[in-house]
Amino acid sequence: MRARDKAAVSALRATLAALDNAEAVPVGEDELRGVALEQSPVGAGTTEAARRELSERDVIEVVRAEAGERLDAAAQLTAPAHADRAARLRAEADVLLGFLDGLEPA
Repeated sequence: MRARDKAAVSALRATLAALDNAEAVPVGEDELRGVALEQSPVGAGTTEAARRELSERDVIEVVRAEAGERLDAAAQLTAPAHADRAARLRAEADVLLGFLDGLEPA
């Protein structure tokens, strides 16, 4: 990362965000409505929502999906004007797939 590998930094940032989103717990209809103001919890941390813990398989699936999205997008960029963008997307996918080498669960 010290060499400022832009493809790796971009791919890892986006994948970390995707993993963070995957940890989010779905909100039910009742929770969206909320409560009356006088019944609202008060204090630090009262609005924090629980996060779900991803298994190794879940993480691998998210990383594989992120790599697949980049490869699909690169395949659609066929015009010569988009060759640089397609190459960057393929490089990002290679970075992500490199992390999966040897991590496949049994």
